[in-house]
Amino acid sequence: MKRFLLPLGLFIALIVFLGIGLRLNPREVPSPFIGKPAPAFQLTQLHEPGKTISPQDMVGQVWLLNVWASWCVSCRVEHPVLMDLARQGVVPILGLNYKDGREAGIGWLRQFGNPYAVSAFDANGRVGIDYGVYGVPETFVIDKLGVIRMKHIGPVSTEDINSKILPLIKELNRA
Repeated sequence: MKRFLLPLGLFIALIVFLGIGLRLNPREVPSPFIGKPAPAFQLTQLHEPGKTISPQDMVGQVWLLNVWASWCVSCRVEHPVLMDLARQGVVPILGLNYKDGREAGIGWLRQFGNPYAVSAFDANGRVGIDYGVYGVPETFVIDKLGVIRMKHIGPVSTEDINSKILPLIKELNRA
């Protein structure tokens, strides 16, 4: 009888951990970058290859970094939300065109509209890797000092903007 207690105990523990895991939201994966300086980069701009953009250019203001690509189906889902946010003028949105072709990215923005103050062109995905991106879209809220304050995995919705992102931006702008 005692020899069945250990396997039974292990089985029950596995069921408990499985139950806990099934209740977690995969979009709320904690990022090790939260509270740390945004990784530095200097990339060419998508529309103007002769010009560069870096996080240093954004110091002094709260801003969003939105990682997107023309081949990304989920990016199409969130794009109208980003367009609406850009029209509000509450926060500058910097795009990171990730593992894409320059002409494909430009054509996609021409077709669907451009919510970005500027888009950086990350053709090989190196900067995305530095930010811990493992899929697009992903959105980061970065404060005035260049510190990452939030990471949103997947397409942002109007509810995400209104309930999480805008309140955080307002709080960060007061600081």
